[in-house]
This record gives sequence, C-alpha cells and structure tokens, in this order.
Amino acid sequence: MLQQTQVERVIPFYKAFIKKFPTARRLAQASLSDVLKAWQGLGYNRRAKLLREATQQLVHTTLSGTRLNLIKKLEELSGVGPYTARAVAAFAFNQDVIFIETNIRTVITHHFFQKRRKVSDKEIEKILTAVLPKGKSREWYSALMDYGAYLKRSGIKLNTKSKHYAKQSAFAGSSREARGAILRVLSTKESTAVHLTNLLGPDRCMQTNGALEDLVSENLVKIRRGVYSLAD
Repeated sequence: MLQQTQVERVIPFYKAFIKKFPTARRLAQASLSDVLKAWQGLGYNRRAKLLREATQQLVHTTLSGTRLNLIKKLEELSGVGPYTARAVAAFAFNQDVIFIETNIRTVITHHFFQKRRKVSDKEIEKILTAVLPKGKSREWYSALMDYGAYLKRSGIKLNTKSKHYAKQSAFAGSSREARGAILRVLSTKESTAVHLTNLLGPDRCMQTNGALEDLVSENLVKIRRGVYSLAD
C-alpha cells in the first residue's frame, strides 16, 4: 500500500483491509472483486491483484533459509521486486540487507552528499553497507525512515538530487484517473462500455476506452455479453 502512496493516506485503508483480511490465507481465499472493493480509494489497483496473487503463492511456500535464498524466494512472489524483497527481509526477518527508499535516500544525501547533484543509488548503497549495524537491521531501517520523514517535514527535500529522480505525473487528466473512475463505478455495480467510457466527459472518451481495455487485459475487469464488472 505504501508504494507511491503517502503513509497518512494509507493508514485508514490498511486498518480496514487487515480487519477484512487478517491473514494471508484469508486474502488468498477471497475473490478478486472483494479485494478490489476493499482497495478502492488507494489507486494503482493492480497492486491489490498482485498482493492477492502473492498470498496465494505464500500459502504453499516456506520463507526460510539463508539471506540470499530468502530474497530469491520473496522475489518469486507476484509484484515483489528487489526493494520489496529486501524491505521484507529486513523488517520481517531482521536480515542484514541493503535497500533504498525515498526517506533513506534523503538521510544519506543530507549527511554525505550535500554539495552534490545526480547522486546515484550505487553511491548511497556503499554508504549504507559501511554503516549498517549487523543484527539490527529492523531497528536501523525503522530509525532511518523515521528520520528521513522528519527531515522532509522540516523542509529538507533532497530527492531531486538523486540521479534516479523522476517527478510523478499529474493525476488529473491521466490514465490513472480514468482507471480509477472505472473501477470506482464497477465496485458498486455492473456497467456498459458506453457508460464507462463517458465517465470523464466526451473529450476523454478515447482515453477512458483505452483504460477500460487495459483493465480487461490485466484481468482486473471482465466483460460478459457486453456488460462489464470486476473480475472474480
């Protein structure tokens, strides 16, 4: 939920989601439509689909073994990449791993690269490798992330100095907005293509139609006899 979404916005959704799906097994057994309905309002709905798929894999997987073996198993789960795998290894298993996210990047840039621009993540990883307190990965990364968030609240926002920085595109007028509008309607009732493609007005019919086709191809939405609904 925290991927590309701020903590304050996530918290109420997280609490409601965990109440509805308290275990991986419960989420794995739920229908995709129920999961998508619970996710409504968070955006990037593909994350919900991948999360459900990951839990379906998890119920048949034992996450244990060496650090490298654990990360390999995590990266085999749907929607889990290098960052998420290492974050889970650190917070859930207290493994001594190196990973970077926006608040961690802010801390290292602030203290080690104040006069630099275009700082690469490889440079930041070298610093993290040197300072990581062995056996305390969970506490260390919790502290770094909290400290980075504090720096940002204090007005220190340095991620534009990162070589990998890319400004997120505006939501208004985007395909993300069109996808969200379609899924919001389908979370309450079935609908037709005519209704769905006109949700954002006639000037955006082509964009909304494209978003609808993408949702169908991604198996987030299904069509039966000309009627659209959330996938099962």
